[in-house]
Amino acid sequence: MTDKEKEAGKDLENEPFGRINYILFAAGLLVITAGWFLLRGGHISLAPIMLILGYCGIIPLAILLKQKKSE
Repeated sequence: MTDKEKEAGKDLENEPFGRINYILFAAGLLVITAGWFLLRGGHISLAPIMLILGYCGIIPLAILLKQKKSE
């Protein structure tokens, strides 16, 4: 391994979020956006469920989930 490859590996280890975090965050934003559109459309039973799921479930999961370190 060269010095540049080692430095690149260190940079990847120090990143706070991994790929799965960004995917979950995007999914949370999609669920929240869909919930707002449903709320605007008058679906007062499904919209709050989607909004709570997005705000209180998926987004916090995307922030708190840690990747396993591969050795």
